[in-house]
Amino acid sequence: MSNLLLVDGYNMIGAWPILIELKDQGDLAGAREQLLRDLTDFGHYRDWRVTVVFDAYTTTCDMTTETLISGIEVCYTAQFQTADTFIEQRSLALVRTGLKVWVATSDRAQQILVQSQGAHIFSADRLHREVTKAHREQQHHHHKPSASRKGRMLEDQLDPTVRDRLLRLREGL
Repeated sequence: MSNLLLVDGYNMIGAWPILIELKDQGDLAGAREQLLRDLTDFGHYRDWRVTVVFDAYTTTCDMTTETLISGIEVCYTAQFQTADTFIEQRSLALVRTGLKVWVATSDRAQQILVQSQGAHIFSADRLHREVTKAHREQQHHHHKPSASRKGRMLEDQLDPTVRDRLLRLREGL
């Protein structure tokens, strides 16, 4: 794998139609889960590493990073750290290692900064189009129905601790 995608999670939630709908219905946890499912599928299909960053600026906790069994990395920023700052720092460090880094955000100032560091960008709309295109291609290549879907859901692939944490977040605990 030579591509790594850094995604500003809440930026995508504020831009992708289905995620906006979930958020507007008061289901922010559901929007996060849907985003993670979509990006997991995209990463697997394109053979890219994916890191999704959620801004936890007002939290009192330290930054946490979780790697889901499906291979996607989810980062929650530390107190007083924005997702933008985290992404800018991580992007620069990864570009310096020789990885081809893509940053997904519609924040124009951040796009300019990470491009100047050597990263490539996806706007939220462009990433949504790419994810949708990959999904269509995947459906076309796997048109045969599977005998069993057990174990193929994101929920079935999550570490039990991560699954419990996501459920607690969804329930507002």
